[in-house]
Amino acid sequence: MARPDKAAAVAELAENFRESNGAVLTEYRGLTVKQLQELRRTLSGAASYAVAKNTLTKIAAKDAGIELDDSLLTGPTAIAFITGDPVEAAKGLRDFAKANSPLVIKGGFLDGKILTADDIQKLAALESREVLLAKLAGGLKANLAKAAGLFNAPLSQAARTFAALQAKAESDPSVLAAGELVAEVAEEVPAEAPAEAPSEEVTEEATAETVTETASTDADTEG
Repeated sequence: MARPDKAAAVAELAENFRESNGAVLTEYRGLTVKQLQELRRTLSGAASYAVAKNTLTKIAAKDAGIELDDSLLTGPTAIAFITGDPVEAAKGLRDFAKANSPLVIKGGFLDGKILTADDIQKLAALESREVLLAKLAGGLKANLAKAAGLFNAPLSQAARTFAALQAKAESDPSVLAAGELVAEVAEEVPAEAPAEAPSEEVTEEATAETVTETASTDADTEG
């Protein structure tokens, strides 16, 4: 490769390193052109996949402020530059490697931290960003429903709940970061018991007194 071509290739690789959240270095020896195209389609949206010479990759990474271990730069190297969800990119590489044994995941980096091949496998085992956001939204909805129930409760029950909330926060301020304290305390504070209805004995006694008073009034009127 002529010097101007090398300089252009290094500049392009360095730009890819800078613009990516991370990168996974792989060995692609044995993969066909068709398989490489399939892998690029698999990673589409999460990462771009490019074949690169090891010497140029090392220079480009250094220009971008990234120190790559020499063990990652052995054999034919292709780089998955992560531009989307890192979990989805790791899953795509892991699943493709399972179905196509020539692909070997060597390692990489993410947000400035070096990743081993095992780290990338663990990353692939995580739930995707979309799934986590869906679960978070579901949890927030459930807790908001509990909080709404609290604010619709009788004033005396709400007062007891907020008193318990204040006491728990004062004893352990870290619980405020959990996001579930109001719902948790609301469940701990018992609902206010409904007022007891008058017993039958009291009702009958009151009725008897009313009848007596009425009779006395009638007698005074006739007299």
